[in-house]
Amino acid sequence: MGNDFLVVEAEEIESLPAPDELALQMCNRNYGAGADGLVFVARSREAGSDFASRIFNSDGSEAGVSGNGTRCVAAYLYQAGLWNEQEIKIRTAAGVKHGRLISRQGVNFEFEFDMGKPDLSSLGVPMALGRPHERVVRYPLHLGGDMIEVTCLSMGNPQCVIFVRDLEAVNLAEIGPLIEHHPVFPDRANVEFAHVLSPDKIEIRIWERGAGHTLSSGTGSCAAAVAAALNGLTDRRVNVQTEGGASLVVWRDDGSVALTASAEVIYEGRWLRNDRGDA
Repeated sequence: MGNDFLVVEAEEIESLPAPDELALQMCNRNYGAGADGLVFVARSREAGSDFASRIFNSDGSEAGVSGNGTRCVAAYLYQAGLWNEQEIKIRTAAGVKHGRLISRQGVNFEFEFDMGKPDLSSLGVPMALGRPHERVVRYPLHLGGDMIEVTCLSMGNPQCVIFVRDLEAVNLAEIGPLIEHHPVFPDRANVEFAHVLSPDKIEIRIWERGAGHTLSSGTGSCAAAVAAALNGLTDRRVNVQTEGGASLVVWRDDGSVALTASAEVIYEGRWLRNDRGDA
């Protein structure tokens, strides 16, 4: 999908040695392997999940969840022969994500993952507003002397969606960081600019918290689809086109969001660099 992750097996993920430093080193595209994020995965020690994972952005910060990252973990587990059942449950910092293998052709996989119910409240995002909002739809966000309307929600991480008429006119590198670090978002925010193509299709551009401009985002695609439905711009079943590929997002009647998209295993290797001087 153009959103790349490094997946590392671990004995356990609770007490990893300096995972933030390792993410900074490994995700660096000039001096490391290069990736949008680093994901650690281990056999789960808790009931209700098969594996446990933790994900770190390329800037070293830890993320609550990544839709594409979790799907890439699943692809790795199947490719490595560590799992072969159709259903898989992966624990993240934002809860257990239930996946279903739809198809496989060599190293190419397609999964449907239940990404859980979006939290639509300002406290759930979270947002530092004057008073709590049950829903944050078309909220006027001030950027310097300008005002833009945003729709915000949490998919296990903070999401801010802006609907625009022309994606090509968006200066993502300039406005993305301004929104990500806006004081209204105490935990920063992932930002999606969305253009509605039809009642069942949207196109988005993505600025991810801790990773910058990425070609795809699973939780970002889910957030954009939910925001489009909240604004009455689309149905609850939406094809989301990113720069890296397409996914299907369904906001189900029970409130959960299902994400169907592909993942491909690209390479495997050994990390030799050690800047800490230990063995």
